[in-house]
Amino acid sequence: MSFLKMRASRWALKKRSVALTGLLPLAVLGAACAVAQNDHDIYKPLELADWEVSTPLAEGLDPELVLSTYRKAGNLSNLYSLLVVKNSRLIAERYFQGMDHRAANSTASVTKSVMSSLAGIALGGKILAGLDQTMAEFFPEIDWQSIDPRKSQITIQQVLQMRSGFPWEEFTGHIELLLSTPNWIPLIGEIPLSADPGAQFGYSNLTAHLLGIILARAANTNLRTFAQTHLFDLLDADIGYWPQDASGYYYGSGDLSLTPRAMAKYGSLYLNAGQFRGVRVLPPEWVAESLTPASFDTYGSVITTRPYGKILTHFEVLDYGYLWWSSQAGAHPVKFAWGHGGQLIVLVPDLDMIVVTSADHLPGQFGEEAWRKTKAIMELVGEFIASIEGSGSL
Repeated sequence: MSFLKMRASRWALKKRSVALTGLLPLAVLGAACAVAQNDHDIYKPLELADWEVSTPLAEGLDPELVLSTYRKAGNLSNLYSLLVVKNSRLIAERYFQGMDHRAANSTASVTKSVMSSLAGIALGGKILAGLDQTMAEFFPEIDWQSIDPRKSQITIQQVLQMRSGFPWEEFTGHIELLLSTPNWIPLIGEIPLSADPGAQFGYSNLTAHLLGIILARAANTNLRTFAQTHLFDLLDADIGYWPQDASGYYYGSGDLSLTPRAMAKYGSLYLNAGQFRGVRVLPPEWVAESLTPASFDTYGSVITTRPYGKILTHFEVLDYGYLWWSSQAGAHPVKFAWGHGGQLIVLVPDLDMIVVTSADHLPGQFGEEAWRKTKAIMELVGEFIASIEGSGSL
């Protein structure tokens, strides 16, 4: 080969090498984009008939923030699901620990917020005469004359506000009594009041269950039928397992089972002033009243007695309305239904957003380890919401 031909050949090889080298960054970039796209698929919602789906980007949320949250969620051993709804569209959904969208999990004390809804429905339907009705009207089997006379004056409104005067069972040791007693009605007389009715907040599982009994007796049906017919049928959702006490009353205090998608539908009802997809389910004034705090900084008086110190970073101050919690996450006011273990339906009105979690409800566990697991889920959700700037629009 002549020198000129050799030089030309080398030049051609050099040009080909340069050309291939120039393509390498594009190839690497393309592969990285594919990996990134696959990463975001971890929270891609299932396209089913019950929810319109979208993407975080299309609804004005930073996809990287959502991805980061779901990566953290994967490290929580007791978390079963994490769903995000924005602008009435399901934008993120993932299941953990072998669960899927069909699993109806115990919502624990989220059930109490459902009791609030059923009370509003009963009032609107004239099944209850008013919030000033007393518990004593619904329990003729109790000898009200022989017990603390203050108890006969406890109203339905005070029960909804957790201001009945009955004690916060977790901090008085009465939680063990509830867990070991199959019939709670006699406890009306047996558990002493810790305050005058209406005087102060006290988180009471007993009175939440009694409210469920009141609703069943007033409606002359069982609580499950009442809830399914007047609430969940209108949400196109079904109630799963729901335990009953020894007298056959469904527990108003907890353990109603719902799928995470049904929980999101229930949250949507409150984010839309009592309507679900154009159907009126609750009076708008009831929704507003329920979400308006009647008690403020409810943990303030007991934080110092907890062995684990500061209760939460992002939902630090916990206020309470009609069986609904209120707080703040960063710049965003939030309202939420909260169940033991990390069951959450969090409403973020200024973002038109709902965050739902389901988890192991840790039956019978109320110690520091149970709180650690519950807290981890609440911190995950609180951090996510607090990290969203402004209105959440990109």
